Amino acid sequence: MNRAEAFPANWWARAAWVLFGLYAIYAASHLEVTPARFATGLEHGAKFVSRLFPPDFKRWELLLKGMVESLQIAVLASVIGTLIATPLALAAARNLMPAWASWPARAVMVLCRSFHPVIVAIVFVKAVGFGALAGILALTVASVGFLGKLMTEAIEEISLKQVEAVRATGAPFFSVVAYAVVPKVFARFIGFVSYETDANLRNSTMVGIVGAGGIGGTLFAAFQRFDYDFVCAIVLTIIGLIMLGEVLTARVKKVFRV
Repeated sequence: MNRAEAFPANWWARAAWVLFGLYAIYAASHLEVTPARFATGLEHGAKFVSRLFPPDFKRWELLLKGMVESLQIAVLASVIGTLIATPLALAAARNLMPAWASWPARAVMVLCRSFHPVIVAIVFVKAVGFGALAGILALTVASVGFLGKLMTEAIEEISLKQVEAVRATGAPFFSVVAYAVVPKVFARFIGFVSYETDANLRNSTMVGIVGAGGIGGTLFAAFQRFDYDFVCAIVLTIIGLIMLGEVLTARVKKVFRV
């Protein structure tokens, strides 16, 4: 058997890659992505970066207030999202629930994941007004969609032997969940919640741009005033907060051995 017979050419795959490359070229030309424009952008970007330094931390009270509010938004959204996503994930797990219960639960999670948190934040700003409440609601929706999907998949991956053994004793559904499901998925749930809290911490700095509270509103106002040295201070503080969140997440996972 020669090499050509051992490794036959997949002409469909090659044609797909060629079409993908042609479409990428078409999209770049249609969107006016040109080397000249990119070079101009680099020049303007260098001027902008030069205006950021040195950072101005003189208004640290305003900076601290915004960061504390962002942290509070992230934590509350994670807690509320976890409380909603956990029973929703149990209802969506096809190895525990019938189709009439799992499909509506899955539809809710898909709906929550369909839109970016900033888009959802705009809707809630219109509904409840400017402030942290809109940010909490927006990130709660995002948390339900993300945590619900991951928790559902974790539940569906467990072995049903222990579930069937507990059911054979005549135990009610909640006892089955407590003794056969939770011990199998608890560590993974902790990891999911830790990651979503970290994600909410990042997103809480974004939803403020549309008026949903947090440091994002302060950042947007500084941009509007062309107060770039204060913008640099805010950005550095956000980076520091995200790094602190990474450290805390790693510590939490280590405690629960995730």
